Amino acid sequence: MSRIGRMPIAIPAGVTVDIAENNKVTIKGPKGTLERILPAEMDIKMEGSEITVSRPNDLKKMKSLHGLTRTLINNMVIGVNEGFEKKLEVNGVGYRAQKQGKKLVLSLGYSHPVEMEDPEGIETVLDGQNIIIVKGINKEKVGQYAAEIRAKRAPEPYKGKGIKYADEVIRRKVGKTGKK
Repeated sequence: MSRIGRMPIAIPAGVTVDIAENNKVTIKGPKGTLERILPAEMDIKMEGSEITVSRPNDLKKMKSLHGLTRTLINNMVIGVNEGFEKKLEVNGVGYRAQKQGKKLVLSLGYSHPVEMEDPEGIETVLDGQNIIIVKGINKEKVGQYAAEIRAKRAPEPYKGKGIKYADEVIRRKVGKTGKK
């Protein structure tokens, strides 16, 4: 049995859940509204202030969808209630980030500044010149946009220059050694 799939999802106060046909789940909370169509085979039930997900049989596909469906609903509940955020650090001499309205302007050692428009429902906040915080209610979109920002200049292993996640550890390499 799926350990994660079996766990009920507690619905906090101020969050409303609506389960329509075809497993279309709409969750409203203080931070906004999220909706998603989940696999039709899964049985999603609302019991009081809890949501439970059950599967029809023990086929491999159903087992894999069971835990996934539960996690997706749980992430939606957390998102509308608290929201998600990812921290990125810009490291390197002359590397910096600026905010111009809804645009994030990155100076990353290229011949031109890299401009990135904030996607809908995602907000970027700067903490100083070298920490970027990506915030939003949709975990998937927050993670995707943070990955896109990081991809503009991924950290290199010699000096650690580039954009990295705040909790990421870069494996460092030893540089060249001179002739004897």
